[in-house]
Amino acid sequence: MKPLPAVVVFAVLACFWETSLGAGAEQAYAVAGKDSFSIGAGTIVSEVSYDGTETLKISRDGRFTRLRAHVRYTRSDGTASTLASGDYVADQLPSGEMLDSADRDPDYLTVLNQPFAAQLDLQTLSDLRHLGGALPFDFPSPITGSSLHGYLQHVAGGMVGQRPSTGVRFEAAGPMKGELPDRPGLTLVGTIAMRGTAYYDIDTALLLALETTVTITGNVSNRSGKDPVTIVYARTIRAEVPARAERTAGQPSATP
Repeated sequence: MKPLPAVVVFAVLACFWETSLGAGAEQAYAVAGKDSFSIGAGTIVSEVSYDGTETLKISRDGRFTRLRAHVRYTRSDGTASTLASGDYVADQLPSGEMLDSADRDPDYLTVLNQPFAAQLDLQTLSDLRHLGGALPFDFPSPITGSSLHGYLQHVAGGMVGQRPSTGVRFEAAGPMKGELPDRPGLTLVGTIAMRGTAYYDIDTALLLALETTVTITGNVSNRSGKDPVTIVYARTIRAEVPARAERTAGQPSATP
C-alpha cells in the first residue's frame, strides 16, 4: 500500500480542502435521509425521513473563500410532513484550513455538515486514486468527540450523471458515552459506528455523491433496567450535474 500522510485522511474527512472551483461557482444537490430510534422491547419507536434539494455556493470574502450551503426539504415523521430549511457556512483560510462560521443545519443535511469534505485539493485526490489498500486512522466522533478507530480506502469510481468520478470509503467505530444531541436527558453508554462512501469529480475534485450512516447501540443509563437503544442516522447526497456532451458523447452513464 502506498503510504499517505495524515493530512490526506483529514482532507477527506472534512477538515481541510483547497477550492479549485472559481468564486461564484454553484453546485446543486439532491438530498435524502432517514433517522430511526428504538428503545427497549419496542416500547419507544420513531422514524423521521428527509427529502429535498440544496445549493453549495463558493465566493471570495477578502483573503478567505466562503462556502455556503442552503438546503430546503420536507421532514416527515410518519404522522405529518413539514417544510424546513437549513444553512451551513464555512470559511477557507489561505492555509487551506476550514473554519465553521455558521451552523444552522439541525438535521445534518447540508453537504458541508458531513464526514466527507465538499471538495479535495487535486494532490489529495491523486493520492487517494493510487491508494492500494486500507489506511488506518483515528477520527473524532461527531457526537461525543471521543476517538473512533477505522480505515480509509479507495474504491472504483464511475459516472455520476455524465461526470467521471473516483471513490473513497471509510469505516470507523468506538465507544459512546454521553447525552444524545437530539434527545436531551437521555444518557447512553454503548458504541458508535460510522461508515460512508463518497465520489469526487476527477477534474475538479468536487464531491458528486455520498452515502453515510451512523449507528449507535447501547443502553440508556438513566432509565430503569438500562433499556437497550438502537439509533441510525442515514444520509444520501447526490450532485445534480449538467451533461458534458463534449466529454461523454457515446459513453453510457453508469452510476457508482
